[in-house]
Amino acid sequence: MKASFSDYLKSTPFYFLPHHGISWLMFKLARIKFTPAKNFIIRAYTKLHAVKMHEAIEEDKYAYESLNAFFTRALKPECRPFAETENSWLCPVDGSVSQARKIENGRVFQAKGHDYSLLELVGGDEERAAPFQNGNFATIYLSPRDYHRIHMPIGGVLTHMAYIPGRLFSVANHTVNTIPRLFARNERCACFFETEHGPMVMILVGAINVSAIETVWHGLITAVGRKINHFDYKKGEVTLERGQEMGRFNLGSTVIVLTTARFKLDALITPGKEVKLGQRLGIYTP
Repeated sequence: MKASFSDYLKSTPFYFLPHHGISWLMFKLARIKFTPAKNFIIRAYTKLHAVKMHEAIEEDKYAYESLNAFFTRALKPECRPFAETENSWLCPVDGSVSQARKIENGRVFQAKGHDYSLLELVGGDEERAAPFQNGNFATIYLSPRDYHRIHMPIGGVLTHMAYIPGRLFSVANHTVNTIPRLFARNERCACFFETEHGPMVMILVGAINVSAIETVWHGLITAVGRKINHFDYKKGEVTLERGQEMGRFNLGSTVIVLTTARFKLDALITPGKEVKLGQRLGIYTP
C-alpha cells in the first residue's frame, strides 16, 4: 500500500515522542489492581476497542485483577481450532497480515518503497541469518482488540534468543507505510528454533505502549543497556509443541515468522487479511 499524506502526518510525531517514557507509564497503569481504578480503565479500554469477551474463558471483564490480566486473557480452546492438514504450520496469533512473501537476497519487504535487512532484523548474526536469506516471512499485526498470546506454528526446540534494544515506534499501518526499516529499528525479541521442518525464527516486535514482552521460558524480558542480550539454550532445555503458547505481549504489537525456502505460504495469508490463531499459515514442502 502506498503511503498517503495522512500517513505521514500521523507518523511524524513518533520521531519526537519519548517512546520508552510513555511505555513505562502504560506499564504501570496496566498493572493497577485497586478495583475502582482498574475497572474504570478496563471500561474505557473496551469502549475504545471491540473486544470479543464471549471467546474468553473468563467472560466478565471486571473479574480480571488488572488491565494487563484482562489484556492477556486466555481463550476458550474451541474458539481456535487448529488446522490439521499434513505438514501445515499454524498462524501463531490473531491479527491482520501486514506482509507475507519471499525474502529476496536477504531483504524483507515492509511496505511499498520500504524494506529492511534480514541480518539487522535478527540482531546481526550472519550464521543464524543464513538459512533464511531466500526463505519466507509473514508479518502479522495484533490490534488492541485481539487475543495477545503467541503460539508455536510448529513444534520446535529453542536454541537461542536475542533481545535487541531499539525504538518503540507504533506498528500501525500509517507508521509501517512511512517509517523506513521500522521492524529492524524497534525493540524486539528474536527466538530461534529447530523444528522437524528445519530452522524457524519467531520475532516479537515491541512498540509504543508495548515494551513488555514475555516468553514462557524466560518470563518478562527487559533490555539491559543498549547492547543485544544473547541467551543460549542446551538442546532439549526448552521444547514446545505445535500450538503451545510461547509468549505474549502486554499490549498489542507484531509477530514476524521467518522460514526457510522449503515453505509455501497459504493463499489466504495476504496483506490486509484478518487471520486467527490456528488457521493454516502455510505448508512445508519437502
